[in-house]
Parts: sequence; C-alpha cells; structure tokens
Amino acid sequence: MDIPGPFTRNLFFTGKGGVGKTSVAGATAVGLADQGQRVLLVSTDPASNLDEVFGVELAGRPTPVPGVPGLSAMNIDPEAAARAYRERMVGPYRGVLPDAAVQSMEEQFSGACTVEIAAFDEFSRLLGDPAATAEFDHVLFDTAPTGHTLRLLQLPAAWTVFFEHNVGGNSCLGPLAGLTAQRQLYEAALGVLSDPETTTLVLVSRPEGTALREAERTSGELAELGIKNQRLVLNGLFAASDRSDPIAVALEARGRAALQALPEGLAGLPRTEVRLLSFGLIGIAALRALNEPEPARTVAAAAASESEFDSLPPPLESLLAALSRTGNGVILTMGKGGVGKTTIATKVALALAGLGHRVHLSTTDPAAHVDLTLGERISNLTVGRIDPEAETRDYTAEVMATAGRDLDAQGKALLEEDLRSPCTEEIAVFRAFARTVDRGKDGFVVLDTAPTGHTLLLLDATEAYHRDVLRNLSDMPESVRELLPRLRDPEFTKVLIVTLPEATPVHEAASLQRDLMRAGIAPFAWVINQSLAPLCLGDPVLRARRFHERPFIQEVSEELAPRTALVPWLADVTEDTKAALLATGSRNGSSPPLSEASEALVMRTIQVLGTGCGKCRKLAANAEQALKDAGVEGRVVKVQEIADILAFDGVRALPALAIDGEVKLYGRVPSAGEIKALLI
Repeated sequence: MDIPGPFTRNLFFTGKGGVGKTSVAGATAVGLADQGQRVLLVSTDPASNLDEVFGVELAGRPTPVPGVPGLSAMNIDPEAAARAYRERMVGPYRGVLPDAAVQSMEEQFSGACTVEIAAFDEFSRLLGDPAATAEFDHVLFDTAPTGHTLRLLQLPAAWTVFFEHNVGGNSCLGPLAGLTAQRQLYEAALGVLSDPETTTLVLVSRPEGTALREAERTSGELAELGIKNQRLVLNGLFAASDRSDPIAVALEARGRAALQALPEGLAGLPRTEVRLLSFGLIGIAALRALNEPEPARTVAAAAASESEFDSLPPPLESLLAALSRTGNGVILTMGKGGVGKTTIATKVALALAGLGHRVHLSTTDPAAHVDLTLGERISNLTVGRIDPEAETRDYTAEVMATAGRDLDAQGKALLEEDLRSPCTEEIAVFRAFARTVDRGKDGFVVLDTAPTGHTLLLLDATEAYHRDVLRNLSDMPESVRELLPRLRDPEFTKVLIVTLPEATPVHEAASLQRDLMRAGIAPFAWVINQSLAPLCLGDPVLRARRFHERPFIQEVSEELAPRTALVPWLADVTEDTKAALLATGSRNGSSPPLSEASEALVMRTIQVLGTGCGKCRKLAANAEQALKDAGVEGRVVKVQEIADILAFDGVRALPALAIDGEVKLYGRVPSAGEIKALLI
C-alpha cells in the first residue's frame, strides 16, 4: 500500500463504517515510523479497536507501540474525557456551594452531550495546540464512522458560529459552560483542519456502491468546510484466481462494477488500491504485510477448511418464531459499523411483514442507506429515518412555542442562543428515537441503529434523561418516560448483535454486549453476517478467509451468544430480487424458489444447491440415480446462484439437497439410496 504523498503533518482517515479505516491508518502509521518518522496515531472513535490491532493497552495519552520504534498511539476515551471535563467544571464549586447545588450541576453534566463536548475538547487540544504533539513529526487520526466523523469535524465551525452569535457570552448552561474560554483553541483547530499544507483527509472505501457514495458525500461536505486536500484509498479489491469459482467471480465482478461507476466526486482524487488479503489485519506483522507489494502469506491452511464446518449455526430464519411471538415490540440491530446491520434489519422487517405483522423499519444512523421506497412495495411495511436536521428544526420550534412563549425579547434571544448550540441535536434525536420505540406498542418496530459508539452515547442519554424525568417529574412525553423501561424489558425489546466472523467485529461486539448488560439490556441473539463458511469455494484467498472464520464462529456460538444465527455472503442482485429473497424467510414450502418462480411444479423436483464443485456434481449424479431407482417421475435442477440458494429455508451448509422446495439434507453428499428413501 502506497498512499500518495507528500505527507502533511496531520492525516485524517475517514469513511463508512467497516471499510478498513483502522487497518489503513495503522499500516500507514507503521510505515512512516519504519521510515524513521516520529508518529502519533489517535483514535477518535468511541468504539476504537486500536488496542487489539497493536496488541497493547492504550489510554488517553500517547503510549509507545512495542516493536515499532517511533510510533505511539492513544484513544480519546469519551467517558474518561467526560469525567475529567465534568470535574473541571464542577470541582471548583465543591465546598463553596451547597451540596444540593453541586449535585444539580453534576446532573447537568451527565449524558451524551457532555461526552461529545469533552471528547471534542481533547481532539481540539491535539489538533490546535502545537505543544500537545510537538514531539511528533506526524499525527494520524483514525476517525469514527462517517456520521459521527462529520459531526466531530463540523464542530469547530459549529462552535465558532455559536460563539459569534452568543452575544451575552454566558447564557448557555450545563455542558456548554466554560466553552467561551476555549474559543481560541477551537479556532486554531478549525484553521489546522482547513490548511492543505498541514492536513490531509484520506477517504477510505470498499469497492462497493454504498461505501463509494458515502465517501463522495463525505468528500463534498468536508470540502465545503474548507478541507480540500483529499486522497482516496480503495480497500479490499479482489481478483479471482480460480475462474471456476462462482463466488470468487461474483466478488470480483461486484468490485469491478463499483469502480466502473466510481462517483464523479471521487474520480479526480489521488488514489491508492489495496487488494483483499487472505488474513486479518491484527498485529504489527500483518500491518507491515499490508505495506508490502506482495504479502508473503500462505493459504495452505485453506485446504483443511472443507472439513472444519461439520456444524454451523442455523440461518437467520430460525429466530423468527421467537422474535414474532409477542406480536409487537422493538427489534434493534446493533454492532460495529460495516457489519451489515441495515441488511439484517431489512431482512427481519420483511420477514415479519411476510408473516402478516405490521412493521415499521427505521434507522438512527446518519450514514445509513435504508431504502425508503421499500414500504411502498411491501404490504404491512412502512419505512422511515430519523433525520437529525429535521428533528432539530422541529424541536427548536417546539421549545420556542412553549418555553419561549411568555418570555420577553431579551429572554427569547437568550433561549435562541442556547438552541443554536450543537447539543440541541442530541436532545432532538433522542426524543425522535423515543417516539419511534413507542410505535412498538401497536406492531413491530425494527431499528437499524447507528454504529456502536454512537449507539452507546444514545443509550447513555437514555439513562440521563430517565434520571431527569424521575427527579423533576417534568412534562416530558410519555414515550420518553417509558423509553428506558421498554429497552430493559426483554418481552418488548430484542437486541440482535450483528457481527462478522473476524476478530475485531466479534470482540467489539462482545464489548458492546457487556455495556448493554451493565445498562440492564440483555441481547436476544447474535447474527454472524457475510460468512463464507456455508459456501463451496475454489479460490485460495477466499478458502483461506473461510478457514480463518472458524474460531470466531465458535467463539460466538459457544462463549458469547445466548442464541446464534449465521447469514452467508450474498452476491449483489437486483433490488427487486433482493426484496423477494428477503421476504422468503417465512416461506412454508408452498412457493417455489426464486430460480423457478415462473414454473409450476408438475412432478417431483430435486434441487441440488451448490456452486458446481465436485461434491455438488456427485450429489446431482446420486439424485438422478435415485429418481431412476424409485421409479418416480421427476427432474434434477442445479441451483448455483447464491441469491437463489438462500431462498431455500433451512440451508446451513453446502452442498444441500431440497425436494420440491423443502431442504432435506445439507453439508454432505447423501447416497442414491438415501435420496430414494426421501422420495418415497
């Protein structure tokens, strides 16, 4: 990997969740340090996994990385920063004001808004105070997923606008107290961000349509902020070495199609292409390998993978009965950015609607791509999104019409100043989240939540608001008063933790589960998404990646999850086909699979589900023989498209055998005699 230089002092790595920002940032940091540069790598992601990547425990200060002279790393810990910020604001008043007054101040500094401001305060110090990083030649920022990153990078401008309009200088209470004293630092941070001689923005993307469109949107919005020195890294490019492997060919074709449709806003940027590797990027050696022209990593272990998956978790459809038992409630998909929460939420929503339930599919993720037209095409389904800008406008108007109704001109001006602060958005989004959850009383609400860090901040806000409601008995809406009890009620709320069969997504999801348990929210199930484990593969890189999935599938199934479901990797299909595919989760066997949707079953049909490998061919031959031996009129149909295969209920491994659309066996090759017994 060779990111085009020259390298500025500051580099920001940003992009849609799950595209490999940490890997690319880590490899760049190691590469610069190996060249003799003094480098600091900082994570501003509330869900940082730098500790695992480097194999060292990091804190809120630079920590040397063992094995890489000249490299230090640190996490901006939002909770620790919030505690320090809160104490800095409240501490001077301890012993001076009455205890009740101090306690009231502490309550004002609770919740997500304080956490965000405190983290931004530390971020600005590193960026705007030259003395804070004087010992380093380069400072690299591994930023949070796109929605949170944009908010973080917009804050310097937002605070500057706030200060310019806050003529009183002291009307803002709670978390905003004391910010005027930081104005010079924030202005310096904004200046550094927009200086092309000092700062480079590295947009990281996968060769996938949604990720590239998100990168283009990010590029444009940051350019409007004055951050115009930008580079593009395309991570995970794949070239099939086995042209007889349909999965490999489909994966290559997907990437090639995405590059051919590269958005105009990205086409002119300096570009680095990084190929898909056969191993996970955990550890210094792996990061150094990413910088090598041809990483010397063996895929010999892949040869053993055919026999490693005798038992796999059941498919997502296995969860439907328990999810739908109550007839109403909320289903949350949560996990690291890029693991496929939107896809799983959509699949669950479509399946529940297919069962006849009223379903509302929504998202709290500012970077999500929920198809808002889906609800127009599917019976019983509505689709929406919590729009932060719209919610903030509505909330501001509501406050001015109620709290500001009887104020004089000066009072209204002060209230308007407070509402212009960035914290107002947190409150507005929180209230919208509560309203959406409230809809679960009358049907199902499936919420595609934001990536882990942002979600946890939202849940922190839930706790803070709940305390405020109980303390003040205010006129908060019922949806807000009932929110936390509903989230803690396992009959009403079911959390699906979505992960990939890889180290970082699994371990980050485990951390999320611990945080949820501490908040009194017990996850319902884990979903392992985009797995190669059930598929027949010939390409050595993909076989090696499948082999490396095994320990993480076992860790989830045997150690972490109360129940587990596994979703195979799915090649891109048309949106209409995908909608039909997702809706087949509750199929009772009376409907034919997608590949035969236009045909009626007039005789016994044996479907051989596979990718055309040797086992699949053997299974087809045995099926033909079974029809002859049984004297039954019928035919053998080979189903090799992954989208078509997944239309069959109960497929857990390939090859698989279905008779008249119903899966009978999977994961092995039955004899002709066994198939004959199934026919008669």
